[in-house]
Amino acid sequence: MKLKDLEVGASGKVIGYATNDRAYREKLLRMGLVKGAEFTFTRKAPLGDPIEILLRGFKLTLRKDEADALEVERV
Repeated sequence: MKLKDLEVGASGKVIGYATNDRAYREKLLRMGLVKGAEFTFTRKAPLGDPIEILLRGFKLTLRKDEADALEVERV
């Protein structure tokens, strides 16, 4: 499932990446979005871009294309 498919307040876990672009995947890894990382979907802008997640004690804002590059599961 994609991150955008979760509802606000739901918890999830990163299970993979939907992009084959190595540089882009490394950018996600540097932001802390490694496989197995658990997060809480905290906020969504009215038009759906950007979204905010709570990851490892800090708030991370992701653009739509960054969020679409993540494969997640509900926890």
